Amino acid sequence: MTSPEERDETAGVDRHGGRHLDASRDAALRDAALRLLAQIGYDRLTVDAIATSAGAGKATIYRRWSGKAELVVDALLCHKPDLVAPDTGALRGDLAELARRARAHDGEPLDTSVMVGLASALPRDPDLRAAFEERLVEPHRRVLATVFERAVARGEIAPVANLDLVVSLIPALVLYRLLAQTHEIDSGFVESIIQDVILPLVLAGPVSLRSTPTP
Repeated sequence: MTSPEERDETAGVDRHGGRHLDASRDAALRDAALRLLAQIGYDRLTVDAIATSAGAGKATIYRRWSGKAELVVDALLCHKPDLVAPDTGALRGDLAELARRARAHDGEPLDTSVMVGLASALPRDPDLRAAFEERLVEPHRRVLATVFERAVARGEIAPVANLDLVVSLIPALVLYRLLAQTHEIDSGFVESIIQDVILPLVLAGPVSLRSTPTP
């Protein structure tokens, strides 16, 4: 039998096939997904459980997301600031702004438990891995790439060799800390990557092994 929620949304289907979905349902579904994820982990999380917790039907979820992976990643994104590359006019200022943004969201109780649960499930769930890469990791890499490209254009640094590798350092080290060390990710950790790894690396300029004198 169709639930009241599903009947309400079905009535919103227009004759061209578009749906006028009730946006107020989205927040309830996202909150339910994150709440259950923190309680029982990603592997035990189901679309049925999310729907029941939010007082909705499964069809309500599938009209919005392809499955639990996309829903969970989307829910997590809604608790994050918009990913826009800072533009302070200087590389150090841009990187400091990225660190400040991390500090602004320090101590959020949901982050650690949710991220640990997601990180541990990534190797086993290709749908989650694809959504995580597309919606969370890649946007962060694009922001860092933009910051470095602007610094190159201003003449602050030389073009960054292996830029793709450099901008992958933060997400790679974050995942390593979650999976291998099972430590919390706080602003201090992110700032240390920026200050102690990223900044010295790009300021050092390209290094050619061929030019290294042989003893």
